[in-house]
Amino acid sequence: MRAKKIMTRRAVVSILPVLLVILAGTATPVLADDACAGYKWDVSAERVLFAGTAAPVTAGHDTKSAPVVVPNRLYRVRLAPQTQVTLAPAAANEGAAHKPPPEGAYAGIATLKIPKAGSYRVAIDGPFWIDVLSNGTLLAAKDFQGAHGCSAPRKIVEFELAGPQRFVLQLSAAEQDTAQLTVTPSPARKF
Repeated sequence: MRAKKIMTRRAVVSILPVLLVILAGTATPVLADDACAGYKWDVSAERVLFAGTAAPVTAGHDTKSAPVVVPNRLYRVRLAPQTQVTLAPAAANEGAAHKPPPEGAYAGIATLKIPKAGSYRVAIDGPFWIDVLSNGTLLAAKDFQGAHGCSAPRKIVEFELAGPQRFVLQLSAAEQDTAQLTVTPSPARKF
């Protein structure tokens, strides 16, 4: 009986390294095929939020009907046909920066409330425009990144926001009538 236990233990010990090599070999292609792995930034905060449950919210047609969104939450934003949304003239007439929206595009407006001044990222799950306005003035994006084939998130735009105050967040030229959205403080960049 004791000899049988020793042989069984030896069999397990000898096969264990082989199993580990097999498992390690199958894990690598999964990571290589991850469409969201192409970001050069640390997007771990956004990825965690996108993996959670989204709070449903309906975007406004104008600034008066815009719901409030805050950082570090995932929202599922219902958009309206862009023809029914009053976009700020600065964003609607950007010309070279914005291509004309596709026919049947969707849009929406939210009020972004941040706790303190700083660099913030707005992340969405689709390929459409993100604009932030302060007192009617369109803010220039500090930086942006996207990952085609990834929807958790698809696009991230970074803005320097002088707060705490309320900003107007506009989504436009969307091909779908909903958007997953997060706003996160930008982590310190490592050089």
